[in-house]
Amino acid sequence: MEFNSFAEFLAMGRHGLYVWLSYGLTAAIVAYNVAQPLLRRRRLLKEQAQRLRREKRNAPSA
Repeated sequence: MEFNSFAEFLAMGRHGLYVWLSYGLTAAIVAYNVAQPLLRRRRLLKEQAQRLRREKRNAPSA
């Protein structure tokens, strides 16, 4: 498909809303799928560090 102008490219033969909405939604889902494990890992490491500090503080001195 060939377009004569950038505006025609964006309009995509009057299907532009559907096309660009699909691309945007796909990009958002991919970004979410990449970010979610990273955020969960960060939270897990923080929780484990807090648990270790708490256990050290509450451990009986020998």
